[in-house]
Amino acid sequence: MPELESPQRQAPDSLMLTGFWYRALPADRVQRNRLHKATLLETPLVVGRDREGRAFALRDTCPHRGMPLNCGQFDGDQIECGYHGWKFDAHSGQCRQIPSLTSDQNLKVDRIHAGSYACDERDGFIWAFISDPLPQGAGFTHQAEPPTPAPAIEKFSSRYKSAYLTADMPVSIDHGIIGLMDPAHGPFVHQAWWWRSRNSIHEKRKDFELIPNGFRMSAHTPSSNSAPYKLLRLYAGSSSITTTIDFVLPNIRTETIRAGKYWFSSLTTVTPITRNHCRIDVAAAWNIFRWVPFGPELLKFVFAKFVEQDRRTMELQAEGLQHNPHLMLIDDADRPAKWYFQLKAAHLEAKRIGGEMKHPMTGPVTLKWRS
Repeated sequence: MPELESPQRQAPDSLMLTGFWYRALPADRVQRNRLHKATLLETPLVVGRDREGRAFALRDTCPHRGMPLNCGQFDGDQIECGYHGWKFDAHSGQCRQIPSLTSDQNLKVDRIHAGSYACDERDGFIWAFISDPLPQGAGFTHQAEPPTPAPAIEKFSSRYKSAYLTADMPVSIDHGIIGLMDPAHGPFVHQAWWWRSRNSIHEKRKDFELIPNGFRMSAHTPSSNSAPYKLLRLYAGSSSITTTIDFVLPNIRTETIRAGKYWFSSLTTVTPITRNHCRIDVAAAWNIFRWVPFGPELLKFVFAKFVEQDRRTMELQAEGLQHNPHLMLIDDADRPAKWYFQLKAAHLEAKRIGGEMKHPMTGPVTLKWRS
């Protein structure tokens, strides 16, 4: 009998992982010399661009009396708190001025910091590195540089099209992620005449391999029961069309489709906003379908349909989750979800003991399911 497990037992409290890059906001929504609010991992951020257009992210709280900094003034270089006029460097968070101090008061202003976060702009999104929290009472200091750059879509030519979509989902990060990697929901959630129907369900076998901090569905021929695969055969023989899908902690799913010199890449994240609210962001780049009239518009249409179908499913699932139902995971279709919870637990244990993370996979695995 297949093994049944509860994700609630594997990952209590839908713990949100720090020490990683997270998408904060779409880049085209962040205008120069203006302040924008965002929330990541229940942390309020103020995000903006300086007068040169460089993005920054600070904790949206004045360290003086807790006033949201987004309510203040911004001159393109410094943020002024709207309560008492304290000024902070937009990038470092270092305090530059406290107007209430008199000339004989020697408070070392530059030792005071609003919390700052490393910031990067890639593929249409502004990313913020949410570092591990400091010990309680330590206050804020200038953040150290992240160990790695922000993630980016893999590209295989200099000329390509790109697009992004974003949608809020009223579920925890765990439910959002295991929904993202679920291989069996397609024929039921993503039904469409131009994609697939439940009548196309058949058995599938996929090979998986371990990669650092995650796992990979090894390069394989795309599903033959989808219309886009049939279009891809206009570019290359069926045997030369491959798809590779990776999942990497904390929340990143990448997919790459190759058809000769043509390619499609996407980078999807599920970002924790609060413990019961996450956001899915999909960004993609491609050089296929360039000869098709309105090709980019058609691809954006497909993205939008997929994201909306997933969002609506999560919305309905949230209704059921309000009643704290017993949940289960089964082999083989839910094995990627099990790996996610095991990866998360292994990462947290490695941080606790200060050692290397023990990967839950010991080698290549072949999984079977029907979809």
